[in-house]
Amino acid sequence: MGVSGVGKSTIAQELAGRLGWPFEEGDTLHPEANVAKMHAGLPLTDADRQPWLERVAAWIDGRRAKKQAGIITCSALKRSYRRIIVGDRPEVRLVYLRGGRDLIARRLAGRTGHFMPVGLLQSQIDTLEEPLPEEDALVIDVGTPAADVAQKIIRLLGASAATGSGAMRA
Repeated sequence: MGVSGVGKSTIAQELAGRLGWPFEEGDTLHPEANVAKMHAGLPLTDADRQPWLERVAAWIDGRRAKKQAGIITCSALKRSYRRIIVGDRPEVRLVYLRGGRDLIARRLAGRTGHFMPVGLLQSQIDTLEEPLPEEDALVIDVGTPAADVAQKIIRLLGASAATGSGAMRA
């Protein structure tokens, strides 16, 4: 989880490759209306996000039903959003990728083919509620190469990541 441009997809792909876990790009689960709204430079409302968050939770539940690990990206900026997607799923581990505004703005500016414009970064930062200690999130500062960040996440996850048990979101 984290604001757009922090590296969720890049790091999740690196993790998926190293762990052999399936990866779902959470942005692909947005309804078309959400994508159009963001592409137009309009921030999403909580009501806009609700069906998307439910789709993310459904993907997680699908992995859980099969007793298979997986990685899904989702901004999950507010605690209320994380309650929808983590809820009472104790095996789901939240990974919060944190980075400075300048770094993220540079990444967004250099990105092509994505519907999220740089102009919405501030709205994401303003919306962000960093995870509380009781959310038991791994808090990872980005700024180093994705491979290094992925290795740190794997190390912090410990045995559950090495054995492929559980599910994980980045």
